Amino acid sequence: MIEIKNLHKSYKMGSNSLHVLKGINFSVGDGELVAIMGSSGSGKSTLLNILGMLDVLDEGSYTLDGVPIKNLNETKAAQYRNKFLGFVFQSFNLINYKSAMENVALPLYYQKVGRKERQEKALKYLEQVGLREWADHLPSELSGGQKQRVAIARAMAAEPKVLLADEPTGALDSKTSYEVMDLIQKINDAGNTILIVTHEPDIADMCKRIVHLKDGVIVEDKKVTQVRASQYV
Repeated sequence: MIEIKNLHKSYKMGSNSLHVLKGINFSVGDGELVAIMGSSGSGKSTLLNILGMLDVLDEGSYTLDGVPIKNLNETKAAQYRNKFLGFVFQSFNLINYKSAMENVALPLYYQKVGRKERQEKALKYLEQVGLREWADHLPSELSGGQKQRVAIARAMAAEPKVLLADEPTGALDSKTSYEVMDLIQKINDAGNTILIVTHEPDIADMCKRIVHLKDGVIVEDKKVTQVRASQYV
């Protein structure tokens, strides 16, 4: 599904260069639920940005679902993102003047899906995250947990190959975090591949594999006995 080999990434800092990722080798198979952990500056956000085609690698290779990700212009990168990836962010990134249903339908608009089918699919995914009756509400009328559920429904609506979640529980209290993780686990149980960047050990323990980054290298990559979030909900 995801194959990264000898990944290097540096950024220019004036006359100096900051080497953020240093020869990363990393692969993710179909149906995995992987936590990427590391302190600030470890390179985890840069890795997620490269996986999400929001940034480009300097050296090495990145293959996604058998497709080499290289030399993409912005248009092609956007097409690949929409085809392969769903994104969930800490800050939800919902459009404030659009309803929950319209937010969920947005990726389908870019895939040129007709309006009636967009609405039907959006309602289906809102149903899956338990928010069907909130379809016509604006984000300002939703709680933090509900906003993140809408964001997850939006990420899933385009039926991506991989779901990338950047601190998806970072803005939520513990109870709501576990409710969101319960939903993410159920999505994974259905066979979807998910990567989560988190600094919270209890959230990482709800994944099936934990990858630790430190100073731009993977220092630990281990499979774990998954803690089910449902026991806390």
